[in-house]
Amino acid sequence: MVSWSGHIVPFMVTVAIWFIATGLIAWADNRERTTFSRSLMIGSVAGIAGLIVILFASLSAEVWAVYLAFCGALMVWGWHELSFLTGAAAGPRRGLADPRLTGMARFRQAAATMMHHEVALAVTALLLISLSWNVPNQIGATVFVLMFAMRLISKINLFVGVPNSTAEMLPDHLAYLKTYFGPNRMTRLLIMSIAVLTGVTIWFAALALAAPLGSAEMVGASLLTTLALLGVLEHLFLALPFRDGMLWGWALPKRAPARTNPNSRT
Repeated sequence: MVSWSGHIVPFMVTVAIWFIATGLIAWADNRERTTFSRSLMIGSVAGIAGLIVILFASLSAEVWAVYLAFCGALMVWGWHELSFLTGAAAGPRRGLADPRLTGMARFRQAAATMMHHEVALAVTALLLISLSWNVPNQIGATVFVLMFAMRLISKINLFVGVPNSTAEMLPDHLAYLKTYFGPNRMTRLLIMSIAVLTGVTIWFAALALAAPLGSAEMVGASLLTTLALLGVLEHLFLALPFRDGMLWGWALPKRAPARTNPNSRT
Protein backbone atom coordinates (compact mmCIF):
# COMPACT_ATOMS: atom_id res chain seq x y z
CA MET A 1 0.00 0.00 0.00
CA VAL A 2 1.34 3.41 -1.00
CA SER A 3 1.64 5.84 1.91
CA TRP A 4 1.46 9.62 1.60
CA SER A 5 3.99 10.33 4.34
CA GLY A 6 6.11 7.25 3.76
CA HIS A 7 6.29 7.23 -0.05
CA ILE A 8 4.82 10.31 -1.75
CA VAL A 9 6.35 13.01 0.46
CA PRO A 10 9.90 11.54 0.25
CA PHE A 11 9.50 11.36 -3.53
CA MET A 12 8.49 15.01 -3.78
CA VAL A 13 11.24 16.13 -1.39
CA THR A 14 13.94 14.30 -3.36
CA VAL A 15 12.79 15.59 -6.76
CA ALA A 16 12.50 19.17 -5.47
CA ILE A 17 15.98 19.15 -3.91
CA TRP A 18 17.49 17.50 -7.01
CA PHE A 19 15.96 20.07 -9.34
CA ILE A 20 16.76 23.17 -7.27
CA ALA A 21 20.24 22.08 -6.11
CA THR A 22 21.32 21.11 -9.64
CA GLY A 23 20.16 24.47 -10.94
CA LEU A 24 21.91 26.44 -8.19
CA ILE A 25 25.21 24.63 -8.77
CA ALA A 26 24.89 25.18 -12.54
CA TRP A 27 24.22 28.87 -11.89
CA ALA A 28 27.22 29.22 -9.57
CA ASP A 29 29.77 27.51 -11.81
CA ASN A 30 28.62 29.33 -14.96
CA ARG A 31 29.13 32.80 -13.46
CA GLU A 32 32.26 34.96 -13.80
CA ARG A 33 35.37 33.26 -12.46
CA THR A 34 35.91 36.10 -10.02
CA THR A 35 32.88 34.80 -8.08
CA PHE A 36 34.27 31.27 -7.71
CA SER A 37 36.23 31.91 -4.51
CA ARG A 38 33.12 33.16 -2.75
CA SER A 39 31.04 30.28 -4.09
CA LEU A 40 33.65 27.77 -2.94
CA MET A 41 33.78 29.34 0.51
CA ILE A 42 29.99 29.08 0.84
CA GLY A 43 30.08 25.54 -0.56
CA SER A 44 32.83 24.53 1.87
CA VAL A 45 30.88 25.83 4.84
CA ALA A 46 27.80 23.95 3.61
CA GLY A 47 29.83 20.78 3.04
CA ILE A 48 31.36 20.81 6.51
CA ALA A 49 27.95 21.55 7.98
CA GLY A 50 26.59 18.59 6.01
CA LEU A 51 29.17 16.28 7.58
CA ILE A 52 28.20 17.50 11.05
CA VAL A 53 24.52 17.05 10.21
CA ILE A 54 25.12 13.46 9.05
CA LEU A 55 27.01 12.63 12.24
CA PHE A 56 24.30 14.15 14.42
CA ALA A 57 21.42 12.52 12.53
CA SER A 58 23.12 9.11 12.42
CA LEU A 59 22.53 8.70 16.17
CA SER A 60 18.75 8.60 15.72
CA ALA A 61 16.51 6.29 13.71
CA GLU A 62 13.53 8.64 13.74
CA VAL A 63 11.90 9.95 10.55
CA TRP A 64 13.20 13.50 11.10
CA ALA A 65 16.75 12.14 11.43
CA VAL A 66 16.44 10.27 8.13
CA TYR A 67 15.45 13.46 6.32
CA LEU A 68 18.23 15.36 8.09
CA ALA A 69 20.89 12.81 7.14
CA PHE A 70 19.61 12.81 3.56
CA CYS A 71 19.93 16.60 3.34
CA GLY A 72 23.38 16.45 4.95
CA ALA A 73 24.61 13.96 2.35
CA LEU A 74 23.37 16.20 -0.46
CA MET A 75 25.13 19.19 1.11
CA VAL A 76 28.41 17.26 1.10
CA TRP A 77 27.78 16.08 -2.46
CA GLY A 78 27.01 19.60 -3.62
CA TRP A 79 30.29 20.79 -2.11
CA HIS A 80 32.20 18.25 -4.20
CA GLU A 81 30.24 19.07 -7.36
CA LEU A 82 30.86 22.79 -6.93
CA SER A 83 34.58 22.16 -6.39
CA PHE A 84 34.74 20.13 -9.59
CA LEU A 85 32.64 22.36 -11.81
CA THR A 86 34.48 25.54 -10.78
CA GLY A 87 37.73 23.76 -11.65
CA ALA A 88 39.08 23.88 -8.09
CA ALA A 89 39.27 20.09 -7.80
CA ALA A 90 39.34 18.46 -11.21
CA GLY A 91 42.62 16.82 -12.20
CA PRO A 92 46.23 17.50 -13.16
CA ARG A 93 45.38 17.58 -16.88
CA ARG A 94 43.52 20.71 -18.00
CA GLY A 95 43.85 20.51 -21.79
CA LEU A 96 42.28 18.95 -24.86
CA ALA A 97 42.42 15.23 -25.53
CA ASP A 98 45.10 13.87 -27.84
CA PRO A 99 43.07 12.46 -30.78
CA ARG A 100 45.87 10.05 -31.64
CA LEU A 101 45.50 8.07 -28.43
CA THR A 102 43.36 4.95 -28.10
CA GLY A 103 42.73 2.23 -25.55
CA MET A 104 44.34 2.48 -22.12
CA ALA A 105 46.46 5.49 -23.14
CA ARG A 106 43.29 7.43 -23.91
CA PHE A 107 41.69 6.23 -20.66
CA ARG A 108 44.68 7.32 -18.57
CA GLN A 109 44.64 10.73 -20.18
CA ALA A 110 40.90 11.10 -19.58
CA ALA A 111 41.26 9.94 -15.96
CA ALA A 112 43.89 12.61 -15.38
CA THR A 113 41.33 15.33 -16.12
CA MET A 114 39.27 14.50 -13.03
CA MET A 115 41.52 12.37 -10.86
CA HIS A 116 41.54 14.76 -7.89
CA HIS A 117 37.75 14.96 -7.88
CA GLU A 118 37.27 11.19 -7.98
CA VAL A 119 39.81 10.60 -5.22
CA ALA A 120 38.09 13.22 -3.04
CA LEU A 121 34.72 11.54 -3.61
CA ALA A 122 36.12 8.09 -2.83
CA VAL A 123 37.81 9.29 0.37
CA THR A 124 34.59 11.02 1.50
CA ALA A 125 32.57 7.88 0.77
CA LEU A 126 34.97 5.74 2.81
CA LEU A 127 34.89 8.29 5.63
CA LEU A 128 31.10 8.28 5.76
CA ILE A 129 30.97 4.48 5.64
CA SER A 130 33.43 4.19 8.53
CA LEU A 131 31.58 6.79 10.61
CA SER A 132 28.20 5.15 9.92
CA TRP A 133 29.22 1.53 10.34
CA ASN A 134 27.38 0.73 13.58
CA VAL A 135 24.97 3.65 13.96
CA PRO A 136 21.14 3.45 13.86
CA ASN A 137 20.79 5.78 10.86
CA GLN A 138 23.02 5.03 7.84
CA ILE A 139 21.06 7.00 5.25
CA GLY A 140 23.70 9.74 4.92
CA ALA A 141 26.46 7.33 3.91
CA THR A 142 24.13 5.27 1.72
CA VAL A 143 22.92 8.33 -0.19
CA PHE A 144 26.46 9.55 -0.84
CA VAL A 145 27.74 6.15 -1.96
CA LEU A 146 24.73 5.69 -4.26
CA MET A 147 25.30 9.08 -5.89
CA PHE A 148 29.02 8.38 -6.24
CA ALA A 149 28.33 5.07 -7.95
CA MET A 150 25.74 6.54 -10.33
CA ARG A 151 28.02 9.45 -11.25
CA LEU A 152 30.98 7.13 -11.87
CA ILE A 153 28.85 4.96 -14.16
CA SER A 154 27.70 7.98 -16.16
CA LYS A 155 31.28 9.24 -16.58
CA ILE A 156 32.45 5.87 -17.85
CA ASN A 157 29.55 5.80 -20.31
CA LEU A 158 30.43 9.27 -21.59
CA PHE A 159 34.03 8.15 -22.10
CA VAL A 160 32.97 5.04 -24.03
CA GLY A 161 30.32 6.93 -26.00
CA VAL A 162 26.58 7.58 -25.75
CA PRO A 163 23.95 8.63 -28.32
CA ASN A 164 23.38 12.00 -26.62
CA SER A 165 26.48 13.52 -25.01
CA THR A 166 24.90 16.93 -24.55
CA ALA A 167 26.91 19.14 -22.21
CA GLU A 168 24.96 22.36 -21.87
CA MET A 169 25.47 22.28 -18.11
CA LEU A 170 29.26 22.15 -18.49
CA PRO A 171 30.80 25.60 -17.89
CA ASP A 172 33.05 27.15 -20.55
CA HIS A 173 36.25 26.71 -18.51
CA LEU A 174 35.69 22.92 -18.53
CA ALA A 175 34.76 22.72 -22.22
CA TYR A 176 37.94 20.73 -22.88
CA LEU A 177 36.33 17.75 -21.11
CA LYS A 178 34.01 17.28 -24.08
CA THR A 179 36.99 16.22 -26.19
CA TYR A 180 37.31 13.12 -24.00
CA PHE A 181 33.77 11.96 -24.75
CA GLY A 182 33.41 8.88 -26.90
CA PRO A 183 31.56 8.71 -30.23
CA ASN A 184 27.82 9.29 -30.40
CA ARG A 185 26.55 5.72 -30.31
CA MET A 186 24.43 3.29 -28.33
CA THR A 187 26.53 0.76 -26.45
CA ARG A 188 25.87 -2.40 -24.47
CA LEU A 189 27.45 -0.67 -21.49
CA LEU A 190 24.78 2.05 -21.47
CA ILE A 191 21.97 -0.51 -21.86
CA MET A 192 23.44 -2.59 -19.03
CA SER A 193 23.91 0.52 -16.86
CA ILE A 194 20.25 1.49 -17.26
CA ALA A 195 19.18 -2.09 -16.51
CA VAL A 196 21.32 -2.31 -13.36
CA LEU A 197 20.14 1.07 -12.04
CA THR A 198 16.55 0.07 -12.77
CA GLY A 199 17.10 -3.11 -10.77
CA VAL A 200 18.53 -1.11 -7.85
CA THR A 201 15.50 1.20 -8.02
CA ILE A 202 13.11 -1.75 -7.92
CA TRP A 203 14.99 -3.22 -4.97
CA PHE A 204 14.76 0.01 -2.96
CA ALA A 205 11.08 0.31 -3.93
CA ALA A 206 10.41 -3.20 -2.65
CA LEU A 207 12.06 -2.29 0.66
CA ALA A 208 9.94 0.88 0.87
CA LEU A 209 6.71 -1.04 0.24
CA ALA A 210 7.60 -3.78 2.72
CA ALA A 211 8.64 -1.43 5.56
CA PRO A 212 6.26 -0.69 8.47
CA LEU A 213 3.84 2.11 7.64
CA GLY A 214 5.17 5.55 8.49
CA SER A 215 8.48 4.19 9.76
CA ALA A 216 11.94 5.67 9.28
CA GLU A 217 12.81 2.57 7.24
CA MET A 218 9.96 3.34 4.83
CA VAL A 219 10.98 6.98 4.43
CA GLY A 220 14.65 6.11 3.98
CA ALA A 221 13.95 3.45 1.37
CA SER A 222 11.60 5.84 -0.47
CA LEU A 223 14.28 8.55 -0.57
CA LEU A 224 16.78 6.05 -1.97
CA THR A 225 14.21 4.75 -4.47
CA THR A 226 13.61 8.24 -5.84
CA LEU A 227 17.32 9.00 -5.96
CA ALA A 228 18.01 5.79 -7.89
CA LEU A 229 15.08 6.55 -10.20
CA LEU A 230 16.59 9.95 -10.96
CA GLY A 231 19.83 8.14 -11.77
CA VAL A 232 17.94 5.99 -14.27
CA LEU A 233 16.42 9.14 -15.75
CA GLU A 234 19.79 10.83 -16.13
CA HIS A 235 21.15 7.77 -17.95
CA LEU A 236 18.10 7.74 -20.19
CA PHE A 237 18.96 11.36 -21.04
CA LEU A 238 22.27 10.01 -22.40
CA ALA A 239 20.35 7.71 -24.74
CA LEU A 240 17.60 10.10 -25.84
CA PRO A 241 17.76 13.47 -27.66
CA PHE A 242 17.25 15.49 -24.46
CA ARG A 243 18.78 18.91 -23.74
CA ASP A 244 19.85 19.84 -20.21
CA GLY A 245 18.71 23.38 -20.86
CA MET A 246 15.11 22.19 -21.11
CA LEU A 247 15.07 21.72 -17.32
CA TRP A 248 17.74 24.10 -16.08
CA GLY A 249 17.78 26.82 -18.70
CA TRP A 250 16.84 29.31 -15.97
CA ALA A 251 20.19 28.64 -14.27
CA LEU A 252 22.40 28.88 -17.35
CA PRO A 253 23.78 32.05 -18.92
CA LYS A 254 22.70 33.07 -22.41
CA ARG A 255 25.41 31.86 -24.73
CA ALA A 256 25.84 30.45 -28.19
CA PRO A 257 25.24 26.69 -28.30
CA ALA A 258 28.45 24.71 -28.30
CA ARG A 259 29.12 21.60 -30.33
CA THR A 260 28.24 18.48 -28.41
CA ASN A 261 31.47 16.60 -29.08
CA PRO A 262 34.24 18.30 -31.07
CA ASN A 263 36.26 15.06 -31.41
CA SER A 264 33.33 12.71 -32.02
CA ARG A 265 34.47 9.53 -33.74
CA THR A 266 31.48 8.10 -35.56
